Amino acid sequence: MYVVQEGEVDILVNGKIVETVGPDGIFGEMALADTSPRSATAAAKTDLRVVPRNDQKFRSHVQRTPFFALQVMRVLAHRLRETNQRL
Repeated sequence: MYVVQEGEVDILVNGKIVETVGPDGIFGEMALADTSPRSATAAAKTDLRVVPRNDQKFRSHVQRTPFFALQVMRVLAHRLRETNQRL
């Protein structure tokens, strides 16, 4: 998972932009939930500065700041709803 500090990244599904993530946004969060093939592609829209969060760092951050896990769940739920509306 990555946290965007500066810049913007487009999230594409089947070659179509479905979301643009900016500062304080996250992408790649589904990789922390399972090891299935990725459902989207991330492409830098501008120069980016991101902070990577692997599984260990993610779990540590959640232990220190439980609200962070809720925020990630909200992002996942939002993206799932948006995808379902497009179908």
